[in-house]
Amino acid sequence: MTAEYQLNLPFQTLEDAEPKAKEVLEKAKAQVGFIPNMYAGMANSPGLLETYLDGYERFRNQSGFTPAEQEVVFLTISRGNGCDYCMAAHSMIAEKMSNVPAEVTEAIRNGQPIPDAKLAALATFTETLRETRGLPSKADVQAFLDAGFEERHVLEIILALAVKTLSNYANHLLHTPLDEAFAGHAWERAA
Repeated sequence: MTAEYQLNLPFQTLEDAEPKAKEVLEKAKAQVGFIPNMYAGMANSPGLLETYLDGYERFRNQSGFTPAEQEVVFLTISRGNGCDYCMAAHSMIAEKMSNVPAEVTEAIRNGQPIPDAKLAALATFTETLRETRGLPSKADVQAFLDAGFEERHVLEIILALAVKTLSNYANHLLHTPLDEAFAGHAWERAA
């Protein structure tokens, strides 16, 4: 999904970025090994990219979710927000790095029931938080806790929502082209 309006900002490189943007791009490259197009676009606001990178790293390293659970959260948010770029990127990460069962990733990508009860509860609660803007019912929270999660995990999903909102919305407005690394996992919301 892309916004009707496209920002006319250049995608930054290490060679042409302003000093602060270059510093953040170097941090990004150190984290992932290359500069994804999303980061190159977000670097037009170094604070945006730096906030994204910091929140993303904290969620990955401190959330208490397994890598597969983290990917379910990111995929659920990105699908709900209609971000083609992040759906492709996190589908690739799900397959190649986070060991998400293929049928779980495909279920999220296609908006179908997830064939794992705990991951289904995680996706359902994540989408509930996104849809209600952080106002889940007691029953929603209890179902999440009953699935084996802790109250702390509610706050960690809020962190993931913040991080993915930054990237999803930036991608919508920048019309970020998909990197070759993610092309095999391209996604487009069904009409």
